[in-house]
Amino acid sequence: MTGLSPQSRIRIDKWLWHARFFKSRTLASKFCQTGKLRLNDQLIAKAHVAVEPGDVLTFAKGAAIKVVKILDIGQRRGPAPEARALYEDLSPPPPKKADPNLSAPAGHREPGSGRPTKAQRRALDRLMGDD
Repeated sequence: MTGLSPQSRIRIDKWLWHARFFKSRTLASKFCQTGKLRLNDQLIAKAHVAVEPGDVLTFAKGAAIKVVKILDIGQRRGPAPEARALYEDLSPPPPKKADPNLSAPAGHREPGSGRPTKAQRRALDRLMGDD
């Protein structure tokens, strides 16, 4: 970290809460302690680590990998548009879903193969005498 004033730095758990990545500061703090968060390519395991504008955070949020560059530390946990102004999203685009029209055709089964139909089961029961 550079020698910036304390007012230009903030705890990482507090910043994640301000930026609305977590619903509570407690959840953000617990996430930081899991060791699944990277700050400028360094694993972080403490919630008290200070961040500043220009730092890059990498972490998993749900099924997506989030890569965000901190633009501002923020003064409060404000509305979503205000929170989005605190960072620049550098995340890779999500993988594209397969086009259902381009999927493999349904398998073809020869007549008489596979499970018997209900009518065929009843006919077998009559034949075997299992009424």
